[in-house]
Amino acid sequence: MAYGHAFAALADPTRRLVLEQLRAGPRAVGDIARRLPVSRPAVSQHLKVLKEAGLVREERRGTRHIYDIDPEGLGPLRAWLDRLWDSALEAFRAEVEKPKPQAKEGKTK
Repeated sequence: MAYGHAFAALADPTRRLVLEQLRAGPRAVGDIARRLPVSRPAVSQHLKVLKEAGLVREERRGTRHIYDIDPEGLGPLRAWLDRLWDSALEAFRAEVEKPKPQAKEGKTK
């Protein structure tokens, strides 16, 4: 289950907020921390978990650590969600295409 670590990492609301910030593009740890109600060391720990889950990647630029969403890490998670969606759509199609029962015509006296 390649996506198991990703779901575990995303179970934390702060990590989801961190990932949301990275949707806009790469950010330094300090930049992320300024936008959250947690300390910079806490943000670093959350980023470490996201990185271990394969959801973010890190680049060092001098003394700065720049984080970005890792599209390759999101792949297995997205594939799993797509399979769920495909199954739901198939079930919906099957339900819509079921033959409708014929209405019984009322008897007249």
